[in-house]
This record gives sequence, C-alpha cells and structure tokens, in this order.
Amino acid sequence: MLLRNREVRRPLVASLVMGAAGALLAWRLAGSGAAACVAGTAAALLLIWLSATRARHRALARMAAQVDDILHGARDVSFERMREGEIAILASELDKMCNRLALANEDLEHEKNALADALADISHQLKTPLTSLALMTSLARRELVADGAHAEQVERLRTMERLEDRVEWLVSSLLKLARIDAGVVSFARAHVDGAELVARAAEPLAVAFDLADVRLAVDAAPGAGFEGDLSWTAEALENVLKNCLEHTPAGGEVRVSCAEDALAFRLRVEDTGPGIAPEDLPHVFERFYRGGERDARPAGAGSEVDPTGVGIGLALAKSLVTAQGGTIRAGNIPTGGARFDVVFFKAVV
Repeated sequence: MLLRNREVRRPLVASLVMGAAGALLAWRLAGSGAAACVAGTAAALLLIWLSATRARHRALARMAAQVDDILHGARDVSFERMREGEIAILASELDKMCNRLALANEDLEHEKNALADALADISHQLKTPLTSLALMTSLARRELVADGAHAEQVERLRTMERLEDRVEWLVSSLLKLARIDAGVVSFARAHVDGAELVARAAEPLAVAFDLADVRLAVDAAPGAGFEGDLSWTAEALENVLKNCLEHTPAGGEVRVSCAEDALAFRLRVEDTGPGIAPEDLPHVFERFYRGGERDARPAGAGSEVDPTGVGIGLALAKSLVTAQGGTIRAGNIPTGGARFDVVFFKAVV
C-alpha cells in the first residue's frame, strides 16, 4: 500500500539507483568488500527511511480517520496522542480547529432551537386573532342570512371569509418555509405508498375540484413507493395539485401518475390548462414569483381556490421535496398543459 504512493515510490527508486551507483563506484575503486559495505549501508538507511515514512503515513491515516469521524458527528475525538514533530504540530492545530467548530455547531443548534421556539410563538400569536376574526365573520353572516335580507352584505362577508382563509394559509405556509430554512423540521424515514400519498394529497381538494368542474384522474402503480415522510410529501403534492387546479378550465382534467423502477420513485402531475410560459419556467418555484398569468378561468368561477395566487405554494412544495432528497421539475406537455415531475431516487451514486 505504501509503495503505491508516488511521493514514496519516487524517492525509493532514486535511493536504489544512488545506492547501486555508489556500490558500483566503491567496487571499481576499492574492491568487492568496499562495494558490499556501501551497499549494506545504503540498504540499512533505506530501511530506516521506509520505516519512518510508514510510521508517518500511519499517523496521517489515523488523523484522517479522526477527521472523518468528526465530519460524521463524533464529538469525543482528540489528537493529543500525536507527539512526533511536524505531525504533532498539525495534530494540535486540528484539535484546536475541531474544538472551535464544535463550539460553533453548539451555538448554531442553540440559535436553531431559539428560532423554532420563536416561530411557534409567532404562529400562535397570529392564529389566535385570525381564528377569532373568522368566527365573528361567520356569526355575522349567519345573522344576516337569518334576517332574509342584506344579500349584498352577506356576499361581502363570504368574500371576507375566503380572504381570511387565504391569509391563514399564507401565514402557515410562510412559517413552514421559515422552519424548513432554519433546519428545524424533522422528516420521518418510512415507506410511503404512492397510492396513499396521492389520496391524502387530493382529499382536501375534493370539494374544490367538484366546484371547479375539473376531473382528477389517478394512475398509481400498485406497490410503488419510496422512503420519506408521508405527511410532508402529501402537503407538497397538495400544493402542486392546487396550482394545476387553479389553471385548468372547467371541464378539464388533472392527471396524477406514479410508478417505481430500479432507480427511483417517480410521480407526475399534468393538467389540461394553457401551460407555463417559457419565460416563467425557470422561476416557477421561486417565492412570490408570479410572472405572466396563465389562468384558464376568471377568479370566482365556481372554485374555492383563488387562481391569482401569491407564489408560495410551489416554493413550499419544492422545499419539502428537496429537504427529503427528492427533486421536482416543471415543464409543459407538447399537446398543451403544465407538467410537474417529482422524483425520489433510491440511492445517490
């Protein structure tokens, strides 16, 4: 193993050549006895050098293994046993660096936990007044409906309720994005069945699909699945389905298919809307990006989903997918309509 190292092999060859040359010169000048003495001395020196080099490389290999342990989460690694010359100096500096990195990591963990607590407090403080406002709006609308008049005011209150729901969803989505960015969201690692994933993602949108007169077609291969978090992945898929629903005209269709092969679990969502403008394709997963409108039906055309959007749903979907090691890509169907491909690879090569 040591001789495979070019830095060892080259000096070794040079030493052998010099030793042979010295022995040959001694033989020509002083006879075979002097040549044997020179060759023996050169061989002894070469063995000493090889032994020292081997010991130094073993020390470096141990240090490399310790660094690798630290990179994989070890916290009790010390380089204090390294005592020899330049290796000792390098070990001491590495020990200092590792201690400093450990302290920095502890500070980051503390900041992440503090941020998670702050986000939880913000969420609670925002949800409480929003819930109270929604209840008061609903009560006011019911009282007006009971009077049998004030149709215009009732419609305004219904609009307020829809806007309140949207604000609550927006606040919730922004908080989830912040938690993902902070790295405080824990994702489960369990087998996720593709059919169950699609069913869970589509369930909250069932009424919206009916009201929009859009058909949801599902083609899930039996047994297809991947290792991930069912709840979070379903939320990501729900946002993709919602985006497709918002841009599919009445009488149209949103198709979901999923399958598994030797490399990955693949999920595809397609709609029969106008598709995504080419200039918008590179930006569809950016937060708050809206680009050119591709709405296939006007706002309020029989759907509880607001087609105007704010550019959060797809950004959240991408964050949830990529945080689990998956990929998501947007494109267009050649015959018309948008296409979203979600892939969870079985292994990273």
